[in-house]
Amino acid sequence: MQRPELLLLAALAMAAAALGLGQTFGAANHATQGAASIPDFAGIWAHPYWPGFDPPLSGPGPVLNRVRAPSGIGNSDQLTGDYTNPILKPEAAAIVKKYGEISATGVTYPTPANQCWPQPVPYILWTIGIQLLQQKDKITILYSNPDHEVRQVRMNQPHPARVTPSVYGDSVGHYEGDTLVIDTVGIRADRKFAMVDVYGTPYSPALHVVERYRLVDDDVAKAAEARTRKENLPIPFNDAGLTVDADYKGKALQLEFTVQDEGVFTMPWKAGMIYRRAAGAWPEAACAENIHEYYAGKESEVPRANKPDF
Repeated sequence: MQRPELLLLAALAMAAAALGLGQTFGAANHATQGAASIPDFAGIWAHPYWPGFDPPLSGPGPVLNRVRAPSGIGNSDQLTGDYTNPILKPEAAAIVKKYGEISATGVTYPTPANQCWPQPVPYILWTIGIQLLQQKDKITILYSNPDHEVRQVRMNQPHPARVTPSVYGDSVGHYEGDTLVIDTVGIRADRKFAMVDVYGTPYSPALHVVERYRLVDDDVAKAAEARTRKENLPIPFNDAGLTVDADYKGKALQLEFTVQDEGVFTMPWKAGMIYRRAAGAWPEAACAENIHEYYAGKESEVPRANKPDF
């Protein structure tokens, strides 16, 4: 082969190599930009208030407590849900009213939390401490109360054509800019303690919940906490894992969610939670069924044998 031809082949080879290298760097840069755009929710987050959700800034909101403490906040010693809330269909309003009447007698009615049962979505969103473990194909959400429950969220996938109902339902997620969006359907309604909140508000198989998580500045967090303190009782904790870190100067974690259920509600409604960075390590907690703990003069419902095994 003549020298000019060799030089031409060498030049073509170098150009091809440079093009391939540029494509590799370009792909790597694109992946880096994609990873950088995903918000980082790592760490332990605390919402030390009980028992309900935060009402929205405007529009239809969750059932709130009709009974107020002298301070004006909801009375956590008597959970009497507002059965006149226009989001409730008549049958649902009657159920909420019934639970409120039980609470008014001084008896604590059973809920998923006080019976140590798995808590459905959105009931479980009241939990005081959470962690979000972010992976490429899934999000794992850990809940501190009452007994370290875990949800799995599949990322960038659709719901199956036929969803098998389960306690937490089928949850799929994706990112919209700085926001993690989680869509949940298929939440089992044919189980005991099937309620969306501590006031006993029921749900049907049509329940559909959309959660939106994002990091927010301190002014947004403070405004949300002001709404929280009008409805919910601050909980003092000795365990640093659920105590807000007063020295933390970073952003807060905001959860806003929408609930739809044409079988129970007259319209979609919204609620939220605001989480601050926790001061310590993930706390240990255990919820044990106690037949005498939650009732006045009668036993809790627990599994029992009615006849000998042998």
